[in-house]
Amino acid sequence: MTFKHFHFVLLLFVYQLIWGFFLYRIIDNTVAPLLRRFPSASTTDRAVQTYMTEAQFQLFKTDLIDPYLWLIGGLFLARMLLTPLFNAGFFYSLHQQSKDGGNTRFLEGVRKTWKPITLLYWIQAVLLLAPAWWIFPKVLHILLKSDTASEVLTAIVPGALIWMLWGGLLHLLFLAMQFGAVSGDGIIHTLWLSIKRFASYVAISFLMWGIAVLLGLAVTSISMLWAGLFALILHQSYPLIQTLLKVWTIATQYHYLKSER
Repeated sequence: MTFKHFHFVLLLFVYQLIWGFFLYRIIDNTVAPLLRRFPSASTTDRAVQTYMTEAQFQLFKTDLIDPYLWLIGGLFLARMLLTPLFNAGFFYSLHQQSKDGGNTRFLEGVRKTWKPITLLYWIQAVLLLAPAWWIFPKVLHILLKSDTASEVLTAIVPGALIWMLWGGLLHLLFLAMQFGAVSGDGIIHTLWLSIKRFASYVAISFLMWGIAVLLGLAVTSISMLWAGLFALILHQSYPLIQTLLKVWTIATQYHYLKSER
């Protein structure tokens, strides 16, 4: 089923490549100049504290950050509009392929199911980002007041892990609801099915994610140990492999839930 949608794999790869390029340029143009002004290791703690105080003043007392916030907000809005369209086309095509075979129906899926998929995607995004209203001010306060990296990690890591678990839970449940929206079974029915089979649903998802992680570690190890033309080609082509694994994972999750109806 994954290879029948290889054209979608290529489309998704290009989509993610474009996003990666823009994010890289934003980070390179904003973060790199700040890092070049950061005091060197030979300077005193007072110099670091002065740098942090100046940064705090620039962030909260001037409009220096406003253009970057508008740029990031525009990119985020564009992603919120485009990603559900990709999901709608792919999920619908998966359903049609499993039902009667034939050609893939990506564009048909976009036309027929973009509204419920977009609504579910936005609700998931709101629920995922809701804790940020409380977390980000706390994190900023910790970064500005902590003296060592260990203090920052000790304070941030537990909350970050909980947020990651919350995001994973939302992803699995809303993915099931989107499957129900494109198949016609109803989002409530498919949501209840995913909850009823939650342990095995999570296990299959973690198995697929584990395969992706192990393959990523293998590619990284090969690139480091056998540096050369082959390693360079493998490293540059790995994002395409990642996209293929992502599509494979979603197809596996869909067929598992479908087989348990």
